[in-house]
Amino acid sequence: MKFLLWLLLLVICWPVALLALLLYPIVWLFLLPFRLLGIAVDAVFDLFKTLITLPARALRGVR
Repeated sequence: MKFLLWLLLLVICWPVALLALLLYPIVWLFLLPFRLLGIAVDAVFDLFKTLITLPARALRGVR
């Protein structure tokens, strides 16, 4: 679907399509640290959730 939209943009306005094609890897590299930060924050929240629910799971016992 993305490729078809890009082809449509290429037909309608080819300079913008070529600019988008050239800038996509640069934008992806720029946003990569933010994705890694998001993964790290998600891991910290999962750790907090595990630590908070640990006593309840320990008191529940073996199933």
